Amino acid sequence: MNSSPLREPVVPGEQAPDFTLPSADGAGTISLTDYRGNAPVFLGLLVGLWCPFCRRAIAQMAANEPKLKAIGVETVGVVATPPENAKLYFKFRPSRLRLGADPALTTHRAYGIPRPAPTPEFLHALETIKINPEGALSQALPISEAAAAVGKLDGYENNETDRADMERQWPQLKGQFLIDRGGVVRWASIEGADGPAAIGKFPPAEEIIAAARNL
Repeated sequence: MNSSPLREPVVPGEQAPDFTLPSADGAGTISLTDYRGNAPVFLGLLVGLWCPFCRRAIAQMAANEPKLKAIGVETVGVVATPPENAKLYFKFRPSRLRLGADPALTTHRAYGIPRPAPTPEFLHALETIKINPEGALSQALPISEAAAAVGKLDGYENNETDRADMERQWPQLKGQFLIDRGGVVRWASIEGADGPAAIGKFPPAEEIIAAARNL
């Protein structure tokens, strides 16, 4: 998959880039340094709420959070939308996750998460490669159709902020990292690393928890 990140993706063994972001609930900030020396962190970097796969990833992270916490690992997410838009979303879909708001995708760039160039080849892949992330659909559909179908299942309608986020961010990919208490990345998963067929997939809970136990 062609992409043009400002740096290569962060890999296990590297120091995790620090960040401080406004909290998605509009109260205070969230910083990776808050955990340094205290607890390992599972970090999920997502794009805006316009992305149906990201909304589902937030729900999956929330479901995994108690399991990770039970083994001493904290969970932090980054959602790429302004705090006020995130606050509106979570008013109706409450989450216990600690989420930072980063509409400018500064953390994605710091972690080297790829943003594919919308070449004819990439656009063709979106229209021809079929996916069914998490088995949410009755059958696999082309990537673009699958995203629309998942959004319809969720009953979510993009607002003006979502549409602006999408126009600015698409087709940014996502990533997840396990970071030890010393701030070193020990496990990483980058969306689409194995090609477009992996778009929309979130690492299974079993894989994340197994990796977390090795921290």
